[in-house]
Amino acid sequence: MTSLADLQAPSLADLETLARDAYARLPEEFRRLCEGVVIRVEDFPDDETMREMECETPFDLLGLFRGIGLAQGGGMMHTGQFPNMVWLYRRPILDYWAEHEESLGGIVTHVLVHEIGHHFGLSDDDMETIEAAAG
Repeated sequence: MTSLADLQAPSLADLETLARDAYARLPEEFRRLCEGVVIRVEDFPDDETMREMECETPFDLLGLFRGIGLAQGGGMMHTGQFPNMVWLYRRPILDYWAEHEESLGGIVTHVLVHEIGHHFGLSDDDMETIEAAAG
């Protein structure tokens, strides 16, 4: 049995693994539509993102979709355009996890589905259905 004194906070690599696992559990039709979306994990949003999103602290943002969503006509890449990306922010996610009675994997799945949902312009009900299917 592992002692609590020996445990360390999940690393960036650990959260990337959780995100890949969560993505793999999403319904196949949903994953096919996500082709080309890049998932990145960072400790915190950068200063530019903090200003754009009007965050008071770096812990205000768990994840972010950057790009042109399909709902805005972004289904096709244009020359010089960066790929659509989903950012997951490790430290805010861990902070949220510490304050709530949810599994870390469940939180990562929720944030991932919510941010990818922006890519498709999905409603909250649609995202809840997809998240439930991944659970």
